Amino acid sequence: MGGRSLTGGLIASSLILTNLSATSFVGMSALSYKGNMSVMGYEVASGITLVIIALFLVPRYLKQGITTIPDFLESRYDLSVKQFVTVLFLLSYIINLLPNTLYAGAMVIGGIFDVEAMLGIDRFQSVLLISSIIGFLGLFYAIYGGLKAVVIADTLNGVGLILGGLMIPIFGLIVLGDGSFVDGFTVISTNATEKLQAVGASDDPNVPFSTMFTGLLLVNLYYWGTDQAIIQRALGAKNLKEGQKGVILAGAIKVITPLFLIIPGIIAYHMFGTVDASGQSFEADTMYTRLVNEVLPKPLVGFFIAAMFGAILSTFNGVLNSSTTLFTLNVYKPMFDKENKLSDLELVNKGRVFGLFIAILSVGIAPFIMFAPNGLFDLLQRLAGLFSVPIFTIVLMGYVTKRVPAIAAKISLAFFVVAYGTIQFTPTAFHSYLGPLQPLAELHFFHQLAVLFVICCTLMYLIGKVRPRETAYVMPINESIDITPWAFRFEASGIILYMVLGAYIVFSDLGLVTGDKGFIVIYAIVGLVLLAGIIARIRTKQRHAKKLAAGLATS
Repeated sequence: MGGRSLTGGLIASSLILTNLSATSFVGMSALSYKGNMSVMGYEVASGITLVIIALFLVPRYLKQGITTIPDFLESRYDLSVKQFVTVLFLLSYIINLLPNTLYAGAMVIGGIFDVEAMLGIDRFQSVLLISSIIGFLGLFYAIYGGLKAVVIADTLNGVGLILGGLMIPIFGLIVLGDGSFVDGFTVISTNATEKLQAVGASDDPNVPFSTMFTGLLLVNLYYWGTDQAIIQRALGAKNLKEGQKGVILAGAIKVITPLFLIIPGIIAYHMFGTVDASGQSFEADTMYTRLVNEVLPKPLVGFFIAAMFGAILSTFNGVLNSSTTLFTLNVYKPMFDKENKLSDLELVNKGRVFGLFIAILSVGIAPFIMFAPNGLFDLLQRLAGLFSVPIFTIVLMGYVTKRVPAIAAKISLAFFVVAYGTIQFTPTAFHSYLGPLQPLAELHFFHQLAVLFVICCTLMYLIGKVRPRETAYVMPINESIDITPWAFRFEASGIILYMVLGAYIVFSDLGLVTGDKGFIVIYAIVGLVLLAGIIARIRTKQRHAKKLAAGLATS
């Protein structure tokens, strides 16, 4: 928990760095290169999600004083549910998140340095070699540095990553415009403007807009609100005020990340087209690194690599640290140290051994991701659904109900994982054999998650009615943490929600897609007026707080 000493700035920067890995840069630019801006739903919608997390979940987590999400599940249900979810978390990290992070990092570094040609090896060997180097460095730092070291490094790397990321679209537009940034922007805003469409249709290959209110919302709520590798930053806050500051600030940053995560894919489309001189289609996952090599001045390539390497290590370190935390506290200690005989140092050493094991396993899995049929980011999101929404379902039902028993959580988890896994891993040609699951298999995978979420919530509720807990659940309170909320949380949240709506106006038929910038200008002017009003309100509240403090001091 970093000694529960983390402030808002540290929390926000660490949240963003852990989230923004090479997977994001490579995968999202690949999706926009092949499709359109609808992929920004992953990023921009996170702004809304982080507001919800800051206002509703962070206060409950800190009030309870939990160190891991499974801690809450043990308190709410029982130890076996806690261990079931811990195993799901660890499988998610080992099978999905860690290997994808290593693969994406290897694609960036290998592509920029052309490691395959340099060493005379193939793609598989290149990914394995670079993944091994990243895995070794990340393991050493995460295991021996702990969460606080990871968070501090995230903060230092954050500025470099954002600057490095922003350089790509800036220089990309300059090169696209033959030396003029404005001309480059004119190219992407007047030619093939359908690429700028963020409001995805029902058959959109990336993110249909309707999924923002179904499965995408649920995945985001899980990721930012219950994924241990992410929420651990907020759980380490020194108080609720700093926790809410950090989470809300992270939400504001997420709204603007499409500028350097997704726009590069659009620029690459205009700069390189989709096929080479022989008519062979370009591999989308390689376009980001090709753009970097084409547009960045050579002296800046080193800076970009350093910033990107920091992002790769940040995500790998953060997930590895959380994995060892979960294993040590939720698996090893309950099974092998029931009498509390082991010291903290001995427990930490057990976690280090486990960290070494999963680092080696992740390195071994990473090269095989190159065979994913629909690209890196699509694979990441589909696999994540196998673990994410099932866990969020039982966490949510644990908070909103008092008598739903542990058996309901176990049945829900098992049903959700088996049903979704069956649908995802059954080839399309065999969907007719899925029986009652066949109609579900024809939906977008985000809609599949939403339907299963509703089914499992209903199932848990009915079990709670038929076989309720003997006593109503009462959430324990930890008095050692200051849970006074941030005074300006609602004003800051309002700004983020306005930013989210503005992003969708810019990248839609109301904005750049049709070339009509009038509505964008009006929305910006209204936004400035509202911002001035919010600033005035904040200053009024600050003056009132100072007068109140002065009055108390006098009395």
